[in-house]
Amino acid sequence: MQQLHPELRENVRMLGELLGHSIRNQLGEAVFAKIEQIRKAAKADRKEDGKSRKQLKEVLASLTDQELVPVTRAFNQFLNLANIAEQYHTVRRSAPVQERVDNRVDLFDDVVDRLLSNGVEPEAVVDALAQLEVEFVLTAHPTEITRRTLIQKYDQISENLEKLDRKDLFPEEREVLVSHLQRLIAEAWHTDEIRYERPTAVDEAKWGFAVIENSLWTALPNFIRQLDAISLKKLGKRLPLDCRPIRFSSWMGGDRDGNPNVTSEVTREVLLLSRWMAADLFRRDVDALRSELSMSGCSPALQEAAGNSREPYRKVLGLLRDRLDATLAWTEKALEGVVRPGPEVLLDNEALLAPLRLCYDSLIASGMQVIADGRLLDVIRRANCFGLQLLQLDIRQDAERHADVMKELCSFLGLGDYAAWSEDEKQAFLVRELAGKRPLIPRDWTPSAEVQEVLDTCRVVARQPLESLGSYVISMASDPSDVLTVILLLRESGMRHPIPIVPLFETLDDLTHAAASIERLLSIDWYKVHIGGRQQVMVGYSDSAKDAGQMAAAWAQYQAQEALTAVAAKHEVKLTLFHGRGGTVGRGGGPANRAILSQPPGSVDGRFRITEQGEMIRFKFGQPGVAIQNLHLYLGAVLEASLSPPPLPKPEWRAQMDTLAGTALDSYRQVVRHTDRFVEYFRAATPEQELGKLALGSRPARRKAGGGVESLRAIPWIFAWTQMRLMLPAWLGSDAALHQAIDGGRAPLLKEMLESWPFFETHIDMLEMVLSKVDTDIATYYEERLVDPSIHALGEQLRQRARAVTDVLNQLKAQPELLRDNPVFKHSLSVRNPYTDPLHYLQVELLARDRAEGEVNKDTVERALKVTMAGVAAGMRNTG
Repeated sequence: MQQLHPELRENVRMLGELLGHSIRNQLGEAVFAKIEQIRKAAKADRKEDGKSRKQLKEVLASLTDQELVPVTRAFNQFLNLANIAEQYHTVRRSAPVQERVDNRVDLFDDVVDRLLSNGVEPEAVVDALAQLEVEFVLTAHPTEITRRTLIQKYDQISENLEKLDRKDLFPEEREVLVSHLQRLIAEAWHTDEIRYERPTAVDEAKWGFAVIENSLWTALPNFIRQLDAISLKKLGKRLPLDCRPIRFSSWMGGDRDGNPNVTSEVTREVLLLSRWMAADLFRRDVDALRSELSMSGCSPALQEAAGNSREPYRKVLGLLRDRLDATLAWTEKALEGVVRPGPEVLLDNEALLAPLRLCYDSLIASGMQVIADGRLLDVIRRANCFGLQLLQLDIRQDAERHADVMKELCSFLGLGDYAAWSEDEKQAFLVRELAGKRPLIPRDWTPSAEVQEVLDTCRVVARQPLESLGSYVISMASDPSDVLTVILLLRESGMRHPIPIVPLFETLDDLTHAAASIERLLSIDWYKVHIGGRQQVMVGYSDSAKDAGQMAAAWAQYQAQEALTAVAAKHEVKLTLFHGRGGTVGRGGGPANRAILSQPPGSVDGRFRITEQGEMIRFKFGQPGVAIQNLHLYLGAVLEASLSPPPLPKPEWRAQMDTLAGTALDSYRQVVRHTDRFVEYFRAATPEQELGKLALGSRPARRKAGGGVESLRAIPWIFAWTQMRLMLPAWLGSDAALHQAIDGGRAPLLKEMLESWPFFETHIDMLEMVLSKVDTDIATYYEERLVDPSIHALGEQLRQRARAVTDVLNQLKAQPELLRDNPVFKHSLSVRNPYTDPLHYLQVELLARDRAEGEVNKDTVERALKVTMAGVAAGMRNTG
């Protein structure tokens, strides 16, 4: 087995030792010795020492209530520190090329080299690069389990590791840095890692702003600077000044689907806070520019704008600073009440960009390009990407809520029962209203509170500058009328500039009929003119996987995207597919570049929109170096998928995939929907019911109170199975499908698909990754302690299926064990196991105590239980 790189191993060891100092200092040698005893027993247990496992369980069961929390916290903190060391290691400046290969890091210049060697003309690469549209939509799905105050300390620890990563440090310099690390780790150890109050939707939005301020504000211009250098060096041409291949939007404060806490007033507040944050950041940038641009030589245009000032750049930038100050003052007043902006307030990006471009052009014309291409160029690129809105806000609402508005409105107007109309009747009515000029909503109408909230949201949206808004996403959209209704409601609210209205297809049935729905929509003449040749469609990964299982959902998503691409081409419309992926494999997650490169040919075409959720935002974009690396991965993959798409699947591959998906769907639903007492087993064997005690996010865990698995959101569904290490949602159904295919003599065809079809290869690799996290021994322990013995047989069946699909996958890939081709990830798991295993056993003990009647120390038990959930999430590198 490949070992950790020496530098990574040393960092993990050092951080662990420093944590040990803090534990000793607070808890004493006796408790620290018990923690070490547990760790060593867990490590020995992984070497198949049954005696060690018995000893481990005995020690954990003997912990007093006073020892529960500190022991649990110790293992949780070590896992967080190991994650920090690993994350920093992926972006080390001195990391050798082979290590980058082992970690599957594919930088943008690697992609350009590959495209050129495959015969793509340099000019085609330059043109495609200049037109790329890659947009990340930051969402506040409740998966970020780490408190923000600890995230900030972890970021500082990573920064200190970077400072230590030098060979020329004097001993005293190293001592100072290690001492600082010791303090940071002590601060983290003495900080409660559990959030006791759920964040509000506004809190979540502020967390998103902090990611921009602390990381992406630096990372984005540095990344584009790297792209520019690659373009000049390898393609012979620089990027245009207005190039903005990367964009960022947000759902935080705009996603009201199933979240009653996101109201129209919350949305208004978040939009204003976003503009305030942008103005504040640009104000700082402009101050720094005024300090630098002290020169007097300038173009006539700049001199005219500066009023013949001796320091024209400072004069023009000073005027811009004054307008930013006015913008800050206005947003602060507007947060207290509705205040109209004065003429000095910056409302559109052009007003921000114009003076910056004027300065840039003047410097170029005056022979000072080296100065123009410094900080000023970075600020221009920030203005292009983030603009005055910082993050464009998406709105998401369920189609049923819009239909309720129309039902009440039509009833009030005496037009009949809207809900009873056929789809054709609805479309005819909506198009007639949209084509007309008279208002539809009367002033004397008093709708229900629920309908009023929808209308209030539309009014908030309609009053925003166009650049503040992203897309309006409609959950559970199935018919053209769902889209037309939103356009009409926005128009009635005063909207004069169209924004993308995006139907979201998320269940298996939705995906199957998505292309037909968009075909009907694009066949409406009025609508075709309205969209101006561009259509966005969102594909949901999480709910389709929970509905149908991972394999059937993945194939349905692939086919839907193929069909949507064909429909858009038929209607000569530019299609942007919006991928609603989660952080886990069970919710469409996994290595981003592999996923992009496995999309159907023609479906990317230079445009790619994707959600980034919960803790994945921090893992991918929380630190500038890590963010830059991930931007390389995404942009490179989108460029390659656009210019060198994968081949079309052969007919026999499609037929085989149809069979696999059908078998997987039947098998998955048979267990989840039709197996007696399955829900009872799920709720007993996992901490699903206890997840509600974790104050993760503003959104409820269930769409509706009560109900079974169908009412549970995809995130806690995945979270719960991950905590007890069965990982069931990511493989259930796939196992039966692969078994049946191999037993039917299809193994040679499956191997051909694995070698030649990126879609199937990626799916199998993701399956392998998730199976590597399965631990049936740990899952058995959850069952033994927590589940009624009368349904243990069900658990044994599921564990046997997990073991069997592992054997099938190894057979298919002709390897003796999992992760043969991913040794770095494999060793990463092995390093974590001695710290994750005790947390699992502790969690079982705590769940048993928490569920027991008469437990007197409920608060202590519940706190320790929450820490185990956080720790397991850290060990698995994800929650839901």
